[in-house]
Amino acid sequence: MSLSRAGRAILVAAALAGMLGSAQAGSYRVQSGDTLWQIARAHGVSVQALLDLNGRTDGVIRPGEVLTVPGGSAAAQATVRAAAVPATPQAVGQRGQAVYYGGRRDARTVMTAAHLNLPFGTWVRVTHERTGRSVDVLINDRGPFGVPSRIIDLSREAASALGILSEGIAPVRVDVLR
Repeated sequence: MSLSRAGRAILVAAALAGMLGSAQAGSYRVQSGDTLWQIARAHGVSVQALLDLNGRTDGVIRPGEVLTVPGGSAAAQATVRAAAVPATPQAVGQRGQAVYYGGRRDARTVMTAAHLNLPFGTWVRVTHERTGRSVDVLINDRGPFGVPSRIIDLSREAASALGILSEGIAPVRVDVLR
């Protein structure tokens, strides 16, 4: 027996309601700078569950759009708004080594990078720990793989701006911008 998209959404909503106890589904109005990942995280569900709950297959959201969310608590909505687009890097950064590779091209910028788990489309500031130089890059690929101390792969252009082409590997701090 095959379920329609609406049928799947109803089943997902029922399952989420069951997991959340007596919580009722609420709504959230998308703010400028919000991502599905932030909204899903604030409401304790995966991005796929949020898409299913809203009967959607695409991940495109627009400011002003209203999404159905589990719970709908004001605290969760405030959390999403507060985390949407920080003006400065978040206080908690990741420290490790940066390396560079050919990079994956992006129409928006040549300053790109690969990270193992940050969402695609996330902007981060990479700061060289020894020189203090920094560069803002767009996460659009996955990596680096194989060496746990390596936390980010920079495009050649970003590595050049950071001044690490001759080093090859450099100690860095990565801070999420938006």
